[in-house]
Amino acid sequence: MTTRTLGVVLNGVTGRMGYRQHLVRSVLAINEQGGVTLGSGERVLIDPVLVGRNEGRLADIATRHGLTKWTTDLDAALSDPGCEIYFDSQVTSARVPAVLAAIAAGKHIYTEKPTAETLADALMLAEKATAAGVKHGVVQDKLFLPGLRKLKRLIDGGFFGRILSVRGEFGYWVFEGDWQPAQRPSWNYRSEDGGGIVLDMFPHWTYVMENLFGPVEAVTARAVTHLPQRWDENGQEYKATADDAAYGIFELADGIIAQINSSWDVRVNRDELVEFQVDGTEGSAVAGLRRCRIQHRSATPKPVWNPDLPATESFRDQWQEVPDNEEFDNGFKVQWELFVRHVLEDGPFPHDLASGARGVQVAELGLRSSAEGRRLEVPPL
Repeated sequence: MTTRTLGVVLNGVTGRMGYRQHLVRSVLAINEQGGVTLGSGERVLIDPVLVGRNEGRLADIATRHGLTKWTTDLDAALSDPGCEIYFDSQVTSARVPAVLAAIAAGKHIYTEKPTAETLADALMLAEKATAAGVKHGVVQDKLFLPGLRKLKRLIDGGFFGRILSVRGEFGYWVFEGDWQPAQRPSWNYRSEDGGGIVLDMFPHWTYVMENLFGPVEAVTARAVTHLPQRWDENGQEYKATADDAAYGIFELADGIIAQINSSWDVRVNRDELVEFQVDGTEGSAVAGLRRCRIQHRSATPKPVWNPDLPATESFRDQWQEVPDNEEFDNGFKVQWELFVRHVLEDGPFPHDLASGARGVQVAELGLRSSAEGRRLEVPPL
């Protein structure tokens, strides 16, 4: 069995997601397991080149993990002929020029979402990457969560009958930063830096809905900034200019209605930080990050509304747990392996820059819907 290396430029590894999920739990974890195995039996180790704006933090990360290749000069990294893939997990506002530079350098593109701040830029990236003949993919990690993979199994098996509706709840309380440090970076709350929960989360919900239930045909949304003042990483107060909560109604193909609340100003009273309830004619399910519970039509109780008496039944106990039935690896790592196989042996990878553009489109329409106070149809791209 032969082993080869694949050079990858990782831009944005000093950020929370870039470091934890992409460098440590994906790239380095792949190398620790012996690489990505191709259909030929050959193993591929990833040789990362770390790129970022903060030299000290880059050096610290490299030292911590025994890495030797890092730079603050993106052009220098892109000029390395040994690097075949460019990966981007920077702040959204910096993504488009960096991806364009990587396309011009002939690199295959793998990027976090949203792929751009506007639909026009997202479409432009997809068109330029396709015209350049480079392969391209977008991180769509929620599809690889154990809970949603179980949900997909139920859909494929016909468990729901005709799906009627989807209700999603996502979010948690992100501290303002004054008396407890915030769990998210301050740029998330500044629209001038590409922040906002609509631009962050609506692309996620778009690929979840279109891959599980059907394409989004119309959107009605209300985006708000509940907390107008926050404190940054240096303890400095700043004005929050981006939306920190969004309440959306999405009309899908075949009459399915999805309602999804997204908020960084909500205290959690559910089993997981994100949950989707799917109701169909034959059964219902509640799926989270890892768990998935079901209630079939044949086992559905008949509740009786009586506000004069306390409830004596535990409604949660009336649901059945869906078993794992397989090993679930880290979703980011699984998608990295798929993209490496896509680049090296043309394995399937449907999550391209065009799919990323559709997510930006729904986010853009969601913000317009909120500003104009009306329902907007989603035109085909």
